[in-house]
Amino acid sequence: YPGTRQTTQTTSPNNNMGLSRERKQEYFQKMEGLLDQYSKIFIVACDNVGSKQFQQIRIALRGHAVVLMGKNTMMRKVVAAYLAKNPGHPYELLLSKIMGNVGFVFTNGDLGMVRELIEDNRVPAPARVGAIAPIDVVVPPGPTDCDPGQTNFFQTLQIATKIVKGRIEITSPVNLLKAGDKVGNSEAVLLQKLHINPFDYGLVISDVYDNGSMFDVKVLDLTDEDLSFKLGAALTALASICLKTGYPIAAAVPHSVANAFKCLVALAVESNEFSFEMAIPFQLYLADPTGG
Repeated sequence: YPGTRQTTQTTSPNNNMGLSRERKQEYFQKMEGLLDQYSKIFIVACDNVGSKQFQQIRIALRGHAVVLMGKNTMMRKVVAAYLAKNPGHPYELLLSKIMGNVGFVFTNGDLGMVRELIEDNRVPAPARVGAIAPIDVVVPPGPTDCDPGQTNFFQTLQIATKIVKGRIEITSPVNLLKAGDKVGNSEAVLLQKLHINPFDYGLVISDVYDNGSMFDVKVLDLTDEDLSFKLGAALTALASICLKTGYPIAAAVPHSVANAFKCLVALAVESNEFSFEMAIPFQLYLADPTGG
């Protein structure tokens, strides 16, 4: 798996490095056509994704989405040219996202379904020296294929072991790497000896464009229940502010009616000359709390 952005672009089928004028024109027309045809776009990072994996991803997305990669300068030029033809178009939100080793996945389908297809196409990979760990790596306890002659190697890494049936056995979980750590030679060799491929690589979605709106991909994790809860909390907060300031809004109407009812009941209870049907039960209760 390529470890640098330049290598990844070289292996990508849509690499523009060294393209002729005709090929560049074809790329411009293709991307502009996709911008016209689709209204939803995933912005994806493609570090450590090779050409074979790209091919598998394209096959999986066929009929649902289109993957477009390219050099940042060319992608920006296409978007800028599109905006020149369509002033004020919300595609201007894309410009700030075109940085690093990124590409676009165009679709008009269900965002959740396309996201699942993208995330399902990840491949396991070994920990290479110098790579940055994307996740925590914990070596589980248990037997290994290492013979007792390699005990010193484990001792150097301060890993507790014992010999069982002529093989080294790790006695407790080992927190080998934390997310963001650089993989060293010792960690890489250990994982290789244990036949552990701790990482997996694929397209990583960072942002989503949907019909003029740009938002973090985590928004897609929200369920209908989450949205209902958040909307309810927002309406409650808004109603509280409006009640305090005396500003009437639809969300505060039920509270205003309830408060008015409480005031009328209070007047009816305190007055022997004023009453109404819904206040009678309160008057009767206060007159005889025992119900006798």
